Amino acid sequence: MAAISQLIKSAVRPTLRRALSTKAAPGTVEGSGLGPSFALTDEQTEIVDMTKKFVREEIIPVAAQYDKTGEYPWPIIRKAWELGLMNNHVPAEIGGTDMSIMTSCLIAEELAYGCTGIMTALEASGLGQTPVIIAGNEAQKKKYLGRLIEEPLVAAYCVTEPGAGSDVNGVRTRAEKKGDEWVINGQKMWITNGGVANWYFVLARTNPDPKCPASKAFTGFIVERETPGLTPGRKEQNMGQRASDTRGITFEDVRVPKENVLIGEGAGFKIAMGTFDKTRPPVAAGAVGLAQRCLDEAMKYALERKAFGVPIAAHQAVSFMLADMAIGVETARLITMKSAWEVDQGRRNSYYASIAKCYAADMANKVASDAVQVFGGNGFNTEYPVEKLMRDAKIYQIYEGTSQIQRLIISRNMIDAAKGKA
Repeated sequence: MAAISQLIKSAVRPTLRRALSTKAAPGTVEGSGLGPSFALTDEQTEIVDMTKKFVREEIIPVAAQYDKTGEYPWPIIRKAWELGLMNNHVPAEIGGTDMSIMTSCLIAEELAYGCTGIMTALEASGLGQTPVIIAGNEAQKKKYLGRLIEEPLVAAYCVTEPGAGSDVNGVRTRAEKKGDEWVINGQKMWITNGGVANWYFVLARTNPDPKCPASKAFTGFIVERETPGLTPGRKEQNMGQRASDTRGITFEDVRVPKENVLIGEGAGFKIAMGTFDKTRPPVAAGAVGLAQRCLDEAMKYALERKAFGVPIAAHQAVSFMLADMAIGVETARLITMKSAWEVDQGRRNSYYASIAKCYAADMANKVASDAVQVFGGNGFNTEYPVEKLMRDAKIYQIYEGTSQIQRLIISRNMIDAAKGKA
């Protein structure tokens, strides 16, 4: 297992920078004239293979138990941290590997294959870090990202509220400037890693004028977990992905020093939305990983289970269902790669990221439902894996922007593009 840690960490060296950098991602083969290529580098292939080994040995054997108990998977978090499977987007100068989004998607798919609840616990820390990565100054990055490199700690992204999920402009948590501090009051909800995070990215309204546009009304803060007045609520008992820690967070006169403001007053909305361009591709990859697991489990069962004297896979009703599942998995994987490649080229990828997240989420839910159908009555039972996979799949259509919000983003991009051409 130490090999994968060494491999990933060695990526900061110039000789291996290409393997994990934006230019290493599957895409156009420079100078070849051959067009797009879907080949992985040798280093990426080795990382994927070793991640598969980690998932097979460390995650799959315990996934069902974590689902039943709802415990946070700290032992796996620590092992993943030791192996270099966390904090991979942290800049090299801070001690991270500055990994490409493409390579992180390859890892995310494999982790999700084992358990999306555990994968979400890992990925949510990346979500919390990203605002600091894209908007933090040198001191903020060194202090808060460096802390995550030095110890197996996690961060959290604290934006959603009881009355404001997809409608970020409806956020009511407020921050008022008092001298050299900001005082935050409000309530957040559905915060992944909410009860275990070492620090939070918090979005709060700093302009009380209801007519102020969202692009200027909010400010992003880094808030320490142990700050007086910050209180995580009870762990929510969710339908799926139970290994992740989801809670409400209450802010009562929480004082935050001015040096913990990201960029400056009024820049919060831009930071929050820019974060999703980088984090939605790995979420889509997670949905692909779950769907691939569903397909593999359904295929295995269909070859073993017999009906009318032959394996059920021999019946067209089942074989066509398996074929449709494969079509969904492969096409979702391709658009996820495209969305990751776009952001790795330094371009804004909101359009492709939303397509990938929306399509992969919807696909994963259909594939999970079909897998249960292939299993028949057994699929409805907790002794078989597809029951858990179906429960886990649903949240992909909800968190990090619902499927409906993704369609709104996609259509707006299409309309804006059409107006530009006109």
